[in-house]
Amino acid sequence: MLKIAIIKTGGKQYVVKEKDILKVEKLKANAGDELDLETLLLANEDGSDVAIGQPVLPAKVKAKVLEQGRAKKIRVVHYKNKTRYHKVYGHRQPFTKLEITSIS
Repeated sequence: MLKIAIIKTGGKQYVVKEKDILKVEKLKANAGDELDLETLLLANEDGSDVAIGQPVLPAKVKAKVLEQGRAKKIRVVHYKNKTRYHKVYGHRQPFTKLEITSIS
């Protein structure tokens, strides 16, 4: 039975299935913690029984925190010609890696 859900976390929406692994914006949790992602927007089982939340559904999406980390560094360059102005800095976005354990 394939269950699909749309969750909302960190200001973004993700389409998830059971056993999916995804990186989301950093959450306040430690590795190994269990989370309930409550903001479920859509649930679907086998192409039938579609439920749309207005704004959310009472169902829960359970996830396990695999790790906390930081993404690869990006370089940001500011440059203005003829004025001898240039500035280079980097940024590493923190993330939380989740594994979806169940959709109920």
